[in-house]
Amino acid sequence: MRKRSIILAISAILAAAYSIYLICYFLGGTASADPAEAAGSAVATALVTPHTVMFVIGAIFGWLGLLLRKSWAALTGAILYSVGTLLFLLYAMFGVPILILGFIGYANQKKINKKLASRTVS
Repeated sequence: MRKRSIILAISAILAAAYSIYLICYFLGGTASADPAEAAGSAVATALVTPHTVMFVIGAIFGWLGLLLRKSWAALTGAILYSVGTLLFLLYAMFGVPILILGFIGYANQKKINKKLASRTVS
């Protein structure tokens, strides 16, 4: 029997990859010689930073839920994906699949943990 949710693993992998993309794209920009372009880049980074922070922390909790088999950590990660998606709706097309997989992975991990607990008790 599986001890970890495959869907939770997929969610954690996607969230980590998306977090890395956000960090590289928005926070790893180069300095521009044009002041208007630099100001626009600074505004964009400021707008997307809360979204990025929620997904990074959510990815950490997703990995904790997966590796430690803790459903509460998986639920926390899925909630953080939801909050992050709401904070920057422009990128909802990336956040919604991750948060849906996060909630499904949480439910699967909880079910797996329950089955494992019932087998060890009996």
